[in-house]
Amino acid sequence: MIATLMQVLVHLDSTPASALRLQAARQLAGQHGSALAAMYAVSSTLAAGSYGYDLTGAVAETMAGIDAGRRAEARAAFERALKERPGLTPTWAESCDFPVAASFIGQALYADLLVLGQSDPATRHEVALPFDFVESVLIGSGKPALIIPYIGGFKPVGHTAVIAWKPTRESARAVAAAMPLLQTAASVHVLNWGGDADELPVEGSHLSLDGYLRQHGVNAHWHLEGGEPAAVGEMLLSRVFDLGGDLLVMGCYGHSRTRELVMGGASRAVLKSMTVPVLMAH
Repeated sequence: MIATLMQVLVHLDSTPASALRLQAARQLAGQHGSALAAMYAVSSTLAAGSYGYDLTGAVAETMAGIDAGRRAEARAAFERALKERPGLTPTWAESCDFPVAASFIGQALYADLLVLGQSDPATRHEVALPFDFVESVLIGSGKPALIIPYIGGFKPVGHTAVIAWKPTRESARAVAAAMPLLQTAASVHVLNWGGDADELPVEGSHLSLDGYLRQHGVNAHWHLEGGEPAAVGEMLLSRVFDLGGDLLVMGCYGHSRTRELVMGGASRAVLKSMTVPVLMAH
């Protein structure tokens, strides 16, 4: 059975990377016959910068003007992209509510897949987005997201997909969410560290990831990588590059988020250093 994506929601702001997300979302939705909604969602400059102080008068007017300018710039870029690249036309919505993650999550609940952007330290101050916007949306909405690198330069998504597999809820949810992309990929690779025998291709009635993928028409190439390295996130990105992958599929925050914030982890490493789109689920 062919899996389908009925509704895709892409997050927009006023940075150049927003155009990359819109392009990827339009391509993806067009390939899969999905409806596409675009939502401009940032914190207002006043709300993000007040820190409890009452900013009124000329200061408030200046900040409101900044917000209006950025919103107009984002809408103009949106309209320009539709003219320059004819094709699927997304709907447009906007919100400057605070906190911004909660506002976006309210719409994310009704989408099959989100298209979000990797946090760019160089432009974060321009959009008043929290550094953990992506993680907050993934955890708060429970929806899978395709995260687009801010650097650009990547190939169209979905020709060569790489699954980072661990026998966890998060990994299983990511694979299920990515199924429409996996079914249309030219090749699919599975990376597995730790060599858990229960997850390898086996004979008979034993359930496994390999059998699950085959049931959905996906024949994957397995790569057993030995023991899990300390810097598994960096190693994962290196292996994706070696395999020529243009899409990485993985679970997000298999450990508690607090533990990963303190100790580090694959999710944080990939979100920081990604060079290809990553489909994540929590």
